[in-house]
Formats: sequence, structure tokens, C-alpha cells
Amino acid sequence: MPGGAGTMQAWAVSGHPGGPGRLVRAERGVPSPVGDEVLVQVTACGVCRTDLHLADLELAPRAPLVVPGHEVVGRVVALGPSAGARFGPGDRVGIAWLRRTCGSCRACRRGSENLCRSSQYTGWDADGGFAEYAVVPEAFAYTLPDGFTDEEAAPLLCSGIIGYRALRRAALPPGGRLGIYGFGASAHLTAQLAVAQGAEVHVLTRDRAARELAADLGAASVGPADGRPPVPLDSAILFAPVGGLVPTALAALDQGGTLAVAGIHLTDIPALDYQEHLFRERTLTSVTANTRADGEELLRLAGRLDLRPRVTAYPLDRVDMALGDLAGGAVTGAAVVRVG
Repeated sequence: MPGGAGTMQAWAVSGHPGGPGRLVRAERGVPSPVGDEVLVQVTACGVCRTDLHLADLELAPRAPLVVPGHEVVGRVVALGPSAGARFGPGDRVGIAWLRRTCGSCRACRRGSENLCRSSQYTGWDADGGFAEYAVVPEAFAYTLPDGFTDEEAAPLLCSGIIGYRALRRAALPPGGRLGIYGFGASAHLTAQLAVAQGAEVHVLTRDRAARELAADLGAASVGPADGRPPVPLDSAILFAPVGGLVPTALAALDQGGTLAVAGIHLTDIPALDYQEHLFRERTLTSVTANTRADGEELLRLAGRLDLRPRVTAYPLDRVDMALGDLAGGAVTGAAVVRVG
């Protein structure tokens, strides 16, 4: 169906957080690609915790009744008038969180487009992939590696990319000891990446099924989120949006270690004790979105290292159930919406 013809089914943020009704079903016109955009017929879309934060208004929607979903896989079906340099009709592409940047600010010029003050995001500023069609600027779409089904490829586009950037921000030395706090969609991919690159991975999470998955994926140890790993850590990543775990993770670091906080939302961090948590050159840092280079690097590594996303699929008419399961801790690995 060409852009602008007919209607499509979608799910939009309702403004009623905290349970059933977070999203509302909506019938929308199929969008028309303008300028440098391509129109993508969606086949799968991952369900990210950021979608839950948005639906629960922990992130304020930037557009009324916005359609979430930013781990989008589909086929190009139409081109805007200035698109076509990278993709043509029928190409399989991915749409991720970062949607557009200004390209001219200090951050963009120095290669830190993830810090662009004018950046825009899929499923937050503009409609995303919990729908049958979506548009994206061609320069911000991704070529996807072979060897992954559409459902397997979807979590790579945020869970994978953000996990990869968090791993880089955590400054893990070669063969080092990595602690992972929380073990959802992003963490289960990051753990595979770290193990494949020779790291010793220690997973700390409250969920028993997640601990079993972590062990199956090669973790050297698994334990409760508020526990202590059996060895001092060179690096750690906090994926759980729980600020109370920041002191716990910092205290588990060896001297010179780094803790990277990967989430876009975090509950309040308790007071830190300088000697216990930061002295001996421990570092606390955050992760803000990603650059396109991060995405391209992760997608290359995903194919080369044979990452295997563990997915639970939901039909498009059960997006609200997928978010509810994610909120209730009932998803092990990644949730993915099957579209079309």
C-alpha cells in the first residue's frame, strides 16, 4: 500500500499510566514519506522498557497520542522525493530510537550526535512501530544483518545498540570482570556480546527465570540484584531502572572500576559514601541514546559473534499485554510484536 492510501491499525499512548489502558487502539491514515523519508511496512517491533516508561508517563510524550515502538523491522514500500540513495522498495531495514539530529551543532560535529540538543526519537517525537506502517529519514534507517529473522532482529535495534554503547561506556578491559545488574532484553544481549569477547560476566537480578537464562548464556555467576558478586568487578552496567542499586554496584567495583547506568529513566539515587563508593578512582557514568555508528557496529558484531536474541512474540492486537507482562516481570529475554 503506497503512503497516504488507506488506514492502518496502531497503538497510541493514552495518558492513563500504570496498568491496562496504558495504550489505546487507534486507526490512523497510512503516513506518506516526505523529503528524505522512506515508508516502511512493519513486520516486527521490539518492546523496550522505554516504551513502558513512556506509556506510564515517566517520560512525558512529546506528541499527543504518539505511537511508541522503536525497534522496528520492515520492508521499504515507498520513498520520499529526496530519498533513494540508500534503500529501494523491498529492502529490509531497521528503525531505531535515534530518528534525526541537526548535524551542525558542536555535539554533532565532534561525532557525539547522541548528545544533539535538537535530536528527535522514534516513538517519542514521532510515531513508531506499534503500527502497520512507519516512516523514517533514510539516513537514520539501518541495513540489517542476514541470519536473523525479523523478530530476532528487532531487539538488536535498541536493546542491542544501547547495551553495546553501555558496554563501551563501562570501559571493560580485555578479559575483564563485568557485573550486570538487571537482566532484561538489553542485558541478555550485552552478556552474550561480553562473553563472546572474552569477558567474565557476573549477573545480579531479582528474577529467577532471568538468572537461569544468564547461566545458560555463559555467566560466570548469578545472584540476587542486591547481592555481592564473588569477585571485585572491573566494570558494571546497571540496566534495572532502580537508583537504589547504584551504591550496591559501585561498592562491588574494584579500584579504578566504572559503573555505567544504561537507562533513560532511573529512580532516585541514595546518598553515596565517598570512601566506600567512589574513592580509589571509581567512575559513575551514564548512557544517553546512541550514535548511528554505535548501531552499525553492533549490527556487524551481532552477525559476526552470532548473538541470539531470546524473544517472546505477541500479535499486534496484544501490544497492551506485552507492556503489562514487561511491567510485571513476566518477560524473559525480549518481547517482540509481530505485525502483518
